[in-house]
Amino acid sequence: MTESRSIERADAICEVEFALQDPAYPFVELSESGDCTLELAEMVPRSGGQYAEFFNVTGAEPEHVAEVMADTDAVDVTLLAEYEHSRLFEFVVSGGCPARRLAELGALPSTVRGDDGDGRIVAAIPESRDAADVVGTFLDEHPDAELVSKRETDAVQPLASRSAVYQMLQSLLTDRQREVLETAFEVGYYDWPREATGEDVAAELGISSATFAEHIRAAEHNLLTVFVGGRGFDF
Repeated sequence: MTESRSIERADAICEVEFALQDPAYPFVELSESGDCTLELAEMVPRSGGQYAEFFNVTGAEPEHVAEVMADTDAVDVTLLAEYEHSRLFEFVVSGGCPARRLAELGALPSTVRGDDGDGRIVAAIPESRDAADVVGTFLDEHPDAELVSKRETDAVQPLASRSAVYQMLQSLLTDRQREVLETAFEVGYYDWPREATGEDVAAELGISSATFAEHIRAAEHNLLTVFVGGRGFDF
């Protein structure tokens, strides 16, 4: 009774956490067979009902990731970047993903993590949605999942950690694009009112205005693909 009243409070957000151990879910299977940890950095809707999921993977070789995902028709995997202790992969999911299904039901995943065969999904259900209906539908469709907690919160935590977001965005830019963006920001190109023109930034970098325009357009396009669901990158 108390839980029901709290969920109905105006502007309340219901945060739910599910546990999944079924190896049919690739992020669970990979975390167990690869003795690794997967953490979702970002999830972006694509056309045709697909989602692009950007996972930071620690402890698994790319070949093993590709091998596990090859057995799953609903997932296409691409290695985007390699770091000292982890790798960033893009998984394009067309079906069967529990995080994707929660998003379709109106819940906002804030954590998706697989570690040693234990999968965890934390999602926020806004007050505009019926939390009981969302949870009930999800559990009916995923009977192997277990609801381990349901609590009220006043804010939604971001899906990605600051470091995960930084790594993902860094992977979308070439070194030159990164230098152009950083210089443009530092000299005031993005201030309002603008303190530096494109010509000013080009002069600071020692390049032509046309070259600056080319690099800044490509960099901005690549970053925007994350937020609006575009596909190809410009280099």
